[in-house]
Amino acid sequence: MYRAPVDEIAHTLKSVAGLRKALETGRFGDLGEDLVDAILGEAGRFSSDEIAPLNETGDKHGAVLEDGAVTTPPGWKKLYQDWIEGGWNGLTGPEEFGGQGLPMLLSVAALEMWNSGSLAFGIGPTLTMGAVEALEKHASDELKAKYLEKLVTGEWMGTMNLTEPQAGSDLNALKARAEPVGDDTYRIFGQKIYITYGEHDFTDNIIHLVLARLPDAPAGTRGISLFLVPKFFVGDDGSIGERNDVFCSGLEHKLGIHASPTCTMIYGDGKFGDQPGAIGWLIGEENKGLACMFTMMNNARLAVGMQGVAIAETAYQKALAYAKERTQGRAPGHKGEGMSPIIEHPDVARMLMTMKALTQGARAICYSCAEALDMARVSEGEEAKAWSERAGLITPIAKAFATDIGFEVASLGVQVHGGMGFIEETGAARLLRDARIAPIYEGTNGIQAIDLVMRKLPLSGGATVSALIADFKADAEAARASNSLVFEGVADHLDQAIADLETATAYMQSALGDGRQTDALSGATPYLRLFGVTATVAMLARGALADMEAPEAAGRAALARFAAANLAPETRGLAASATAGAACLADASAALA
Repeated sequence: MYRAPVDEIAHTLKSVAGLRKALETGRFGDLGEDLVDAILGEAGRFSSDEIAPLNETGDKHGAVLEDGAVTTPPGWKKLYQDWIEGGWNGLTGPEEFGGQGLPMLLSVAALEMWNSGSLAFGIGPTLTMGAVEALEKHASDELKAKYLEKLVTGEWMGTMNLTEPQAGSDLNALKARAEPVGDDTYRIFGQKIYITYGEHDFTDNIIHLVLARLPDAPAGTRGISLFLVPKFFVGDDGSIGERNDVFCSGLEHKLGIHASPTCTMIYGDGKFGDQPGAIGWLIGEENKGLACMFTMMNNARLAVGMQGVAIAETAYQKALAYAKERTQGRAPGHKGEGMSPIIEHPDVARMLMTMKALTQGARAICYSCAEALDMARVSEGEEAKAWSERAGLITPIAKAFATDIGFEVASLGVQVHGGMGFIEETGAARLLRDARIAPIYEGTNGIQAIDLVMRKLPLSGGATVSALIADFKADAEAARASNSLVFEGVADHLDQAIADLETATAYMQSALGDGRQTDALSGATPYLRLFGVTATVAMLARGALADMEAPEAAGRAALARFAAANLAPETRGLAASATAGAACLADASAALA
């Protein structure tokens, strides 16, 4: 059974992502370590004791659609009510609308724990939190007054409606239309697919954020507007009124996250109301909806990165427990009678160490992204710009690297279990099935690589990426300066990884500068992986160096040494692949014919 690693989460927050320094300098007001520890402890308890026990039920029972209504698995509705009563939905929400206004660092730590308990549960509130941010930044005062408080508290949930049957990642192809009524409302028509928690029984109302085109909208993404479309109309006094013309016409039967209802939503079919058309209200300006939606999507991308960390942590814990109990053969050096626990076999130990190193590294990367978002919020001028750009740079790495390793670690977890990993009763297979969606939704990981190379590397003329790499160099120097045998080899391996990252970065910048986009895009995915691996080794070293007197110090140093010796060497091959250019794909059409 999953137990939240509260101590390790707190260490990563405070000593790797910089929360302790921010608290000591008063960047987050009167927030102190005692309150942070109390929040993490209670979040860990709730996730371990309340959410995790319902994960298997959710997977087996799934969400059920009948007559347009979705019923979640037994116990899930009460779980959600208990969760919002604990105030968890409003952790980082604006205080003027009932939120607690706490740092994003605490939110991502809590998100990790919710999703380790159950990925299918954790994804729903994630979208509500994103909707809150989009409305807070872009909606009119009237819309904020009517909807924000109940979204912040979680009394209502929010959704994100982008994808259509003919338009997956390419938003240029969106066809949903919005017709002005003349009273500041619009009638929305169209179909949206893959809408997470588009219909459910958790809340009395569901607030859909929907991308659609106006009749005279420009072509492409420049002609997309964003609309708020409630399931039920809301009166001026906050009361729920009649049903809007929107409904769920089907649920997807998925590989994993069975308890999360993935809906096909129909807008404007005439099923409800006097005339066809789901009534919606414009968020932001006409034809500028994509910028509003990206506020929500960027929030969601970091949250999905945390899902990768979460599933990896659960898979690691399950595999570790099994490896300690399962006996098989006699490992070298085994003493005593009988067979060895399989954890004593070198290859199993290697798999477990790989699982832990990747999980810890992805956690540190995601938390560092949250740190940058927090610091941008509490800073001004050039400092705020620098932190904001760092957050932008890390976001695609956090989303893609963390979700890739989530699936890899879950797969290793099945391998550690052996044949029993392929049997559903152990739960290892469920984690692998659940993990597979995270590299796909909220922008596929290939799109994250494109974003990193095409949009994020050029930030401030390359100064943003140089500053982050400089931090990795400081980690290498700190490891070398420690003069401790427990860090032997870490600095040398990390130096080489950083050199590989710099070589590949320079190549990408040169290709973009020369207009060779195909060369840059051909190596974008291995380049992102290269960045993630280098960051993992650097941040594991940083965490191990942070508190050398702690009881866990020896274990952290051992993990840093393992990552340096076993993960860092990958960077040479990744750099070669990242800089191979378009020539390596020149004959792809012939090979794939």
